[in-house]
Amino acid sequence: MSTALDASGSWELPEELRMLRDTIRRFMAEEVRPAEDQLDHDAYTLEPGPLQALQAKAKSVGLWLFETPAEHGGAGLSLLGQCVAAEEASKCRMGMYIAGAGAFGFDPPNVIWKGTAHQQRFARKDVANGTKAFVAISEPGGGSDPGRAIQTRAVRKGDRYVINGTKIWISGAGMADWGIVFARTGDTPGRGGITSFVVDKSRPGIRLSKIPVIRSYAPYEVHFEDYEVPIEDRLGEEGQGFSLAEEWLVHARPPYAAATIGIAQAALDIATDWVRQRKTFGQHLADRQAIQWMIADSEIELRAARLMVYQAAWNADLGRDIKVDASACKVYGTEVAGRVIDRCIQMLGGMGVAQELPLERWYREARIRRIGEGPSEVHRMVVARAILGSRRD
Repeated sequence: MSTALDASGSWELPEELRMLRDTIRRFMAEEVRPAEDQLDHDAYTLEPGPLQALQAKAKSVGLWLFETPAEHGGAGLSLLGQCVAAEEASKCRMGMYIAGAGAFGFDPPNVIWKGTAHQQRFARKDVANGTKAFVAISEPGGGSDPGRAIQTRAVRKGDRYVINGTKIWISGAGMADWGIVFARTGDTPGRGGITSFVVDKSRPGIRLSKIPVIRSYAPYEVHFEDYEVPIEDRLGEEGQGFSLAEEWLVHARPPYAAATIGIAQAALDIATDWVRQRKTFGQHLADRQAIQWMIADSEIELRAARLMVYQAAWNADLGRDIKVDASACKVYGTEVAGRVIDRCIQMLGGMGVAQELPLERWYREARIRRIGEGPSEVHRMVVARAILGSRRD
């Protein structure tokens, strides 16, 4: 990838990523949003026929599985590229949780590509068919540090492991045929005692319970009752579960924030168009200072959040440790998005909460982003510890 600095020393996206952004933007406008317009306001998935047609079109223009390595059938984008793609692909009603309404496929958890060819069998089907997997980490008593609090156990019995326990807040489990589950093996405390397994939903001993939440895309409880996993589906060695996934977990945060920023930008675009046209008491809303300040504050915060995400991703692509960068942009990006969408609803008044527009849906969904992938408070703790730990009295 070319440098992000132009001849004058100003920062800008590399040309290939600007082209990618523009291609996704056109595809969203011409293909995805018209398909969504045929659905109910709170729908969270397209019907199989229209979805497969969209996916075929996306594949034909090279917009397929942005995170998945090229050697496994995806686009193999850099982390900066993934952030650019996530921001544009989110600009639809489903986009905060179903990027591009599913048109661009669903990346398998990237940790699976560290496994054996046998373990990758489900992921290869997802790559080919545009289907989805789930990752089961969080537990009912796990709090904000699920790795240390995992109680689900996997006990080895001969050539297999028997898993018992419950996972909670698992997105995508209802749509998936398979997933990766993290369970405790042996007596080692903390994250060092966690092992990951590839699980097949068609095997007996796994049961799902849907959890109604404020968004239409509901997570699940996943219950394991004497669920047997062949030893060849253990991902890595015993006790390596979190170390295998650590980079993947951290690197997921900048695209997560980027998608939220994309939705907020779409909301601001809607609000800007509205206030230019809407008149009250003989004056356009756009001429009122209160409205202008809402627009200005939103634009300023979005610019700052976007650059924070880009910087984190750029550092990752340079091989740098981005644990603190990722936490910072996750907090700031998700909180800015909530404020921007809230302002946009206020500018539109009653229309802001009408289901004729997507703003009220995005408002509900954006609220969850401050909790998902680690709550804001935990990421603030990561940043604070990094700063305070470097102090010298």
